Amino acid sequence: MMCAEGFEAAPACAPRRVLVAMSGGVDSSVAAALLKERGFEVIGATMQVWPRAFSTREREGGCCSIAAVEDARRVASTLGIPYYVLNFEERFEEEVISYFAREYVSGRTPNPCVRCNQRIKFGHLLHKAKEIGASFIATGHYARICRDRETGRHLLLTGKDARKDQTYVLYSMTQDELAHTLFPVGAFRKDEVRRIAASLGLPVAEKRESQEICFIPDDDYRRFLREYMPEARDPGPILDVEGKVLGEHEGIAFYTIGQRRGLGIASAEPLYVVDIDPARNAVIVGRQRDLMAEGLIASELNWIPFDRLEQPIEVEAKIRYRTPAVLATVTPLAARPGEDRTRGGDSIGSGPGEVEVRFSTPQRAVTPGQSVVFYDGEVVVGGGIISKSLRNRH
Repeated sequence: MMCAEGFEAAPACAPRRVLVAMSGGVDSSVAAALLKERGFEVIGATMQVWPRAFSTREREGGCCSIAAVEDARRVASTLGIPYYVLNFEERFEEEVISYFAREYVSGRTPNPCVRCNQRIKFGHLLHKAKEIGASFIATGHYARICRDRETGRHLLLTGKDARKDQTYVLYSMTQDELAHTLFPVGAFRKDEVRRIAASLGLPVAEKRESQEICFIPDDDYRRFLREYMPEARDPGPILDVEGKVLGEHEGIAFYTIGQRRGLGIASAEPLYVVDIDPARNAVIVGRQRDLMAEGLIASELNWIPFDRLEQPIEVEAKIRYRTPAVLATVTPLAARPGEDRTRGGDSIGSGPGEVEVRFSTPQRAVTPGQSVVFYDGEVVVGGGIISKSLRNRH
């Protein structure tokens, strides 16, 4: 791979206006500062995504909240760049929050950050940037983009700071999105970013990172679902792996694979949620060994170095954001007749069909609805949404 990386990946004669998504945090603030230093015409913007139905208390914290908007505004003033708040409330509720709730009610565990990046940041925000004549959008993600001189394709690379790498939630980016996106802090470590912010006198240099889901600041997704979608309360049986009824649940939306607490079942040894069966409205519990999987089936695929997977490949696969990657073999499966997985619908990826992923060592709590992302060293090969766990045989 011969790769032109970073700001130099864009032609020198290209227009230099860039719209920076400013969350009010240190990373996006430094991204804006670095771009201004490099001669870009920088415009700052915060996406207003909080639906009006949310309480004032909830709006006070988290990314894209009122406090975040004020922090971003202060940074923009310090940098001397124009700043705007863009109202994406309706789109965010429809395409992220509603999707989040529907997935849980369907017995799946979604990743709203993947969805937000695909639909909002690198979808609607990029469209808005083009409307104002900007050639790029930029964010504070810890990731890198380069252009492969041999193939002409844009590649997504892991951030230099492995502890902060965020490519897991960016795997769905298309070639057009990669060509019009900049990740200025991807070549830095977090401590370096904070030092840059302090040296520039940015008011968010020591600001604490936001870890929660932005629209659930208290991190209690069960409370959120009870309030947002009352019909999620649909009691049904809790079964063991043999089909024996052990108890009753309040709704499959309130359970996720690997969960141990809150089952309300007396047992001589620990029990975990090992499967969720929406057809029977049932939660399946088992022992630790029942959580192990030899592989998975994934759909809604997106590939970055190539358009589609034609034959089996060896990769490193991540099944959760904070889980270390494991060696795996990815094999394409034939598309079913009439199958459509284009980006026009609810799917994230653009590749047709499904893949089977086989791990070199069994993995714990493979969870439908989550993403599996494939790596070849520092290059993101692609990824998809887990649709089925292939259980370990014992």
